[in-house]
Amino acid sequence: MTDAQARVEALLPSVPTWLVPATGPESRFRNRAKMVVAGTTDAPTLGILDDAGRGVDLVRCGLYPASVTDALEPLRAFVTRAALVPYDVPARRGELKHVHVTTNDAGELMVRFVLRSTESLPRIRKHLPHLLEAVPSIRVVSANLLPQHAALLEGDVEVPLTPAERLPVRQGAVTLLARPQGFLQTDTDVAGQLYTQVAAWVAGLEDDDEVLRGGGALRLWDLYCGAGGFALHVAAGPRPEREVVGVETSEQAVAAARDAARAAGLVGARFVHADATAWAREQPDDAAPDAVVVNPPRRGLGERLCGWLDAAPPRTRHLLYSSCNPASLARDLEALPGWEPVRGRLFAMFPQTTHVEVLVQLRRR
Repeated sequence: MTDAQARVEALLPSVPTWLVPATGPESRFRNRAKMVVAGTTDAPTLGILDDAGRGVDLVRCGLYPASVTDALEPLRAFVTRAALVPYDVPARRGELKHVHVTTNDAGELMVRFVLRSTESLPRIRKHLPHLLEAVPSIRVVSANLLPQHAALLEGDVEVPLTPAERLPVRQGAVTLLARPQGFLQTDTDVAGQLYTQVAAWVAGLEDDDEVLRGGGALRLWDLYCGAGGFALHVAAGPRPEREVVGVETSEQAVAAARDAARAAGLVGARFVHADATAWAREQPDDAAPDAVVVNPPRRGLGERLCGWLDAAPPRTRHLLYSSCNPASLARDLEALPGWEPVRGRLFAMFPQTTHVEVLVQLRRR
């Protein structure tokens, strides 16, 4: 048993059965690099900041595939060519805060420049053709505006700089359409295994559940659906009569999920831009699902959504909980006394760290 598996099992003693952990490569696995820009216009660094706020260069970091690392030197040169002034965190001056690079399995790229203001936009637009010539794998470019001095990776405003605004990223059996402000699991290989596992467990529910086995059409909600990974995999299953609804607060993510469903011809998948907790609590009992998939942020589901799940209508008999924080998952399971864990599986989504993704299947007691 790995140390990570032992820690998770100790945190979740109510889970009776654990499948073999899902793993992937331990290097070159991250599909997204979020680089802090520091230094000077003539000598910029792309990486992280040290304790004094100085840049530490990571352009050859082994976490990223070659499609990303090969683009970082041209991006560094672009900072100089376009006269972009790196943001100096201690001094609180400068313009360019971060460069984000996302890749897919084909090596195509989405690039974002996170800026303090629009001051640099004319120069970025002017020199962008040179960058696209230097890195022909770039498909999507945008600028994000983050005016405040804060420990954030992006702001609310996104300015498209290329006609294409979506990067197709295949994870598992479905091609997701990543947008600049949308959520995307960073380990494509392990994410595919996670989505495939949920789809397999849902198919098993249809075989084992007396109501669904009798010919009832599965109705499933995917709360905190992001770009739709779980919902799209379930909708793409062998039973086209399934009714799948994904709910997400990010407009960019919902738009990407809708586009992906349309491109794949998944007419049974619907996506809603809303707060997951508020939306679930507002639905009438006769619209309740047979199964719910939840993939909340690190803080977990919270008291109100746990309360709704524990008192959900009788039709709702199955719950699949995917978590990037086993500690908050453990708290939520304690807040769900009406649900019984069936089995779990660890997904090594974040190699070389202590973080893991955990999937637990539950049924109503």
